[in-house]
Amino acid sequence: MKILFIGDVVGENGQDMLAKALPKLKAQHKPDVTIVNGENSHKSGTGITENDARFLFGCGADVITGGNHSLRRCGVDFYEENEFVLCPANFNVVNDEKCGVCVVDMGANQLCVVSLIGTVFLDANRSPFFEMDKILKKYGNMPVFVDFHAEATSEKYALAHYLDSKVSAVVGTHTHVQTNDDHILPGGTAYISDAGCVCALDSVLGMDKKACVTKQKYLCPVKFEVTKGEGFVNGVVIDIDKKSRKAVSINKIHIKFN
Repeated sequence: MKILFIGDVVGENGQDMLAKALPKLKAQHKPDVTIVNGENSHKSGTGITENDARFLFGCGADVITGGNHSLRRCGVDFYEENEFVLCPANFNVVNDEKCGVCVVDMGANQLCVVSLIGTVFLDANRSPFFEMDKILKKYGNMPVFVDFHAEATSEKYALAHYLDSKVSAVVGTHTHVQTNDDHILPGGTAYISDAGCVCALDSVLGMDKKACVTKQKYLCPVKFEVTKGEGFVNGVVIDIDKKSRKAVSINKIHIKFN
């Protein structure tokens, strides 16, 4: 089983690049399942709406995962009504398991996709460790892919080691910078601290660099706007052995787009 995962898509600029890149990536890698993190895909660069989700699905996504901005433009009901659009399962306001978990049925094979959020340096939510314990009791009999949207690399590594051999992959998102630690853990779980993002190169994580400099220098409120223009598309391709549910390989994607 092959999984194609694309990191945080940032704003309209990110959507435009994804529309150009994703069909080519799918033709090249021929994934069984394509997952896209869409929690920043709104034109503002934060949040997601029904129109944004429709666009990402139109580009070729099978599942859309979330993060800390998942509820900025919509309510929990949006995730309750859309099976393959996920927000973090361990959000305090989320009671319906299906908001953060879905199963992609491919006939002979199935894949459970989980969206989680970290608790270090982010708003307080339920523990991702205990949340995964509950999820695995129900879905542990199939390959499980986890998008762990977290700030601290230490928390990402800790959860990955906790889940090693229990899930097929733990892929980090949120920091928007692709890391160089893609590897397979001893128990067979594919891991990377951050898959990266889809955004403009001449920016600060996809946002206007001047506004970001002002914010950091003077510690004052600013209006962030998505930067347009040349950028990059980041993600990973993961191969999973169907029988053992262990990862065979994980390879990064980093391509530039005008």
